[in-house]
Order: sequence, then C-alpha cells, then structure tokens
Amino acid sequence: MIRVLLVDDQPLIRSGFRALLALEDDIEVVAEAANGQEGLALAREHLPDIALVDIQMPVLDGIETTRRIAADPALACVHVVILTNYGLDEYVFNALSAGAAGFLVKDIVPEDFLHAVRVAARGDALLAPSITRKLINRYVTQPLPTNTGPGLEELTGREREAVVLVAHGLSNDEIAARMVISPLTAKTHVNRAMTKLYARDRAQLVILAYEAGLVTPRSSPPHLG
Repeated sequence: MIRVLLVDDQPLIRSGFRALLALEDDIEVVAEAANGQEGLALAREHLPDIALVDIQMPVLDGIETTRRIAADPALACVHVVILTNYGLDEYVFNALSAGAAGFLVKDIVPEDFLHAVRVAARGDALLAPSITRKLINRYVTQPLPTNTGPGLEELTGREREAVVLVAHGLSNDEIAARMVISPLTAKTHVNRAMTKLYARDRAQLVILAYEAGLVTPRSSPPHLG
C-alpha cells in the first residue's frame, strides 16, 4: 500500500486529490495538512511513502518543507513530490535542489497523476528526459570546477559515465544502450553513484553533476561503448 500525505493550503485541491486517490486499491491518503509546518509534523507522525507538497503555502512553503524532510534521517523513506500551478519555474528548481523527487503541475490528467504517485513511491524521480533538459537549459548556467564535486573521486569510470548520461536526461534503458550494457547494470551504476554522492534520487544527481562541472548546460551526451 502506498501511503500519501497531502500538503496544500487549498482545501478544494486537497479534497480533489484525496477523492482521486481513494479510488485506487493500492494507495491510501494517511493525512492532510494546510501548510508546510503541519505537513512536516504529520510526516514525522505517519511516515508516508509520498508527500505531495504545494510549493507556495503560508507558514512554511514547499521549498523549506522539502529541505527539512530531506535533512531529517527519520524521514528518509518520504519522497517529496512538489505540486505547482506554473510548470517548470525557479521555485521548482529550488525544490529539486532541496531534495524533492520531482514535481507535478496541478492540471495534470488523473491517469498521469496516479502513474506519477506510483513512480515516486518506487523511488524514481519524476523527471522525464524532456523536463530534465528544460531544467538544465534554463537554470544551470554556471557549473563549478570538476574538483569541487562531493565524492566524485569515489566514482568508478563507468559510474561517472552513467552520471553524465543521467544529467543529459537519459533513462536507464537509454543509458544501457549508450554504454552497451544491460538496463539492470545501468541502474546499478546510477544507484551506486547516488549513494556515493549522497543524492536522494535522480533529480539531485542531475543537479550535482552540473554543479560539479561533469557536464555543461549546452553539451551533448557523449557516445560511449
């Protein structure tokens, strides 16, 4: 059972999401909060799999709520998915930097919303390649020197190659094809890199790769194999 916490200051939005999720046999809404402070307390109380968090709220906004959840070892099981009205904007990028697993626009169709909840519950980032590239091109403009990256020296050559391809928005299957390895091996390289770089998910891995200078915003994914 996927356990969901709803955090949004608009009761109508919360009730709509709750009604939709209640129709699914494998999803349960365990609590609702009207602001980030309430959401943080309820996350600690219920330890949900998913926290659907509005990005703009009173008392404590979605970015700070995400940051506090990500920083709390007791909440390591909680995957934050940001809810926004505006699509990919600076607030969303800041939330991803703070530790969110991804984001959803509130006008998403029900089928895609339910799919996204299940994807996030598996621990996968809600960043399709096209969204990743938009994030890269719009916001990551001044990467830092490579030697400033956290734990980069711990990566194997193949793990580093996988990180570069993740940063270019490739899926595990695409990484496998580019590196001429199996999808399972590709996933293993990515997961080990996330562990070594202390990245909660692929979203943070993308950001870390650019901050560390492994890739530049306008570069193309390398041909490997």
